[in-house]
Amino acid sequence: MTNPERGRRRRGRGADAAPATNRKVDYRQLRNPFPVMEVFPADQIADMHETALRLLQELGIKVLLPEARSIFAKAGARVDVDSEMVFIGRDMVEAAVASAPKSITCRAGASHRDFTLELGSLVFQPGAGAPNATDLVRGRRPATGQDYLEFLKLTHHFDVFQMISPQVEPQDVPTPLRHYFTTQAQMELTDKFPFFFSRGTPQVMDCFEMLTTARGLSDDEFRTHPHSYTIINTNSPRTLDIPMAQGLIDFARHGQMSIITPFTLMGAMAPITVAGAITLSHAEALAALTLTQLARPGAPVCYGTFTSNVDMKSGAPAFGTPSHFQASLAAGQLARHLGLPWRSAAGSASNINDVQAANENQFGLWGCLMAGATVIIHSAGWLEGGLTVSFEKLVCDAEVLNMVAELCAGVQAGEAEIGFDTALSEVEPSGHFFASSQTMERYNTEFYEPHVHDYANFGTWAERGSLDANSRATGVWKEILANFQPPEQNSDQIGALKDFIAKRTEEGGAPPES
Repeated sequence: MTNPERGRRRRGRGADAAPATNRKVDYRQLRNPFPVMEVFPADQIADMHETALRLLQELGIKVLLPEARSIFAKAGARVDVDSEMVFIGRDMVEAAVASAPKSITCRAGASHRDFTLELGSLVFQPGAGAPNATDLVRGRRPATGQDYLEFLKLTHHFDVFQMISPQVEPQDVPTPLRHYFTTQAQMELTDKFPFFFSRGTPQVMDCFEMLTTARGLSDDEFRTHPHSYTIINTNSPRTLDIPMAQGLIDFARHGQMSIITPFTLMGAMAPITVAGAITLSHAEALAALTLTQLARPGAPVCYGTFTSNVDMKSGAPAFGTPSHFQASLAAGQLARHLGLPWRSAAGSASNINDVQAANENQFGLWGCLMAGATVIIHSAGWLEGGLTVSFEKLVCDAEVLNMVAELCAGVQAGEAEIGFDTALSEVEPSGHFFASSQTMERYNTEFYEPHVHDYANFGTWAERGSLDANSRATGVWKEILANFQPPEQNSDQIGALKDFIAKRTEEGGAPPES
């Protein structure tokens, strides 16, 4: 299968773009090339970790799922049945951190899509979980199944996205059947690493059955490596609800990956300070991580945080702020303290794809990069603090992610790159290098080619209609969707998947319950 971005036209240059090139793009096994930043001294990070352990032991965490409380109690935690509070000792947490894998090989639908999560690796995922979709053609609207399919195709197209996200909620698909729709779409339209919601054991088991059927996996093959993942949000402060706790248990027991993500907003559901909010987030993440390891020692789990501040004038979430940046740096320090792969996030609170949206997303993105995040979620398309995913913003943000991925590859300075014989010695003083041997050999492949940025001069840009980046992005996503080609799939396995879905649909599907 060819790379979907190989040989693309120079879309940023308009209809009279240069011919297709042979520049190869491979953004699938990225390593973060940037030195990590630290916001707190090492002794203060150690104090935050110690405080989180004290919080879990002395203050506890409320666990709403009886089975989860039983698992904790059996392992030796103190459980108050009436209040549903679980008090987790230091030794139990430390044992769980020790058993959690420091490197996780994620198996996608095709082997060339596999990737490894560990400190130093870098994986991107687009905006996720929004109830609304928006674009310049159709406007803002409750997300539909069609929106889900289109975002899935865009995610597959851009090589810089290694993971499929929950994207948008297809609200026109009934809840008991929605997981059939989204899983079938992931199995048919992409071979990237899939996402399943944790909305009760019946739906999770359906999703596991659909994945193993569509990809021809035995139970042993499925349980040996993670072939899917879920995102687990705690209910801050200090609450683990029923579907999230059940998801941690179900995914752990089947060897699938949970990305644990306390969503702590400073001044609202977390202390107003960066240190206080991250300490609370760290404690909640440790409690959830401990549950996965009690359910199955060695279960793949990704440490995570999503911490920013609220606007104290309105109470609305804010993203891409200095506090968001600092929180990412602190979370990275704590993740390295544990030695675990970890998840952070970008995102924007802007209502439209404007300069505020670009500024917030990029500032949040660079916070993640400087913090050494392993997985960066909401890296493209996210608006309104997660209420909407934008087609144009996804395309514009993907441009930035592509350029980051180019930096991950680094540059070479060998004899061919220095070019004494092929460039420096060929050009006389005051000459130019357009026709040097080195330039002629490399002009078609040396530089990153934008898909939405326009490098034309003002006159040429005006002649082409004076389109801004937002408008050009509309043309990009429409072209991608018009020319989309799904990866090849095993027709027998997809047929068996459809038979399973038809049978379960006739039975009424699966309600989102545990």
